[in-house]
Amino acid sequence: MNSVELSSIIGRLLSSQRLAVLASYGDDQPYTSLVAFVASDDLRAIYFATTRATRKFANLTQCAQVSMLIDNRSNRQRDFHKGIAATALGSVSEVEKSEAAEHYLRKHPHLKDFIESPSTALFQISVERYYLVSRFQNVLELDVSK
Repeated sequence: MNSVELSSIIGRLLSSQRLAVLASYGDDQPYTSLVAFVASDDLRAIYFATTRATRKFANLTQCAQVSMLIDNRSNRQRDFHKGIAATALGSVSEVEKSEAAEHYLRKHPHLKDFIESPSTALFQISVERYYLVSRFQNVLELDVSK
């Protein structure tokens, strides 16, 4: 499979899903969180928000390296044959809300009050690569850092 086809599959997965699992690191241990997200069209950026008074926020300010898992599971037996998951690896930074909030709210309009709250921070993952796994064993890599 070429990179254009792989980008298309990952793009469709990211646009079809609303939630992802964010893995951060802090206090000498990994930590995972469920987050609402939106990806840029070129797949090089993923945006998510969090309240500043969370362990997640503290971890993100301690260590910028993160990963995010986005999958299409339905929690049914068919997932073993038709399920796919993409892991995005990259570094995270807080961004001005005006930069990405509009894009974020197109996917998550119900989170408008949350995003506009002064206690909420909006983050961008600068994605370096994706790993796409299908059928629990087929692994493909897409480098988007170039």
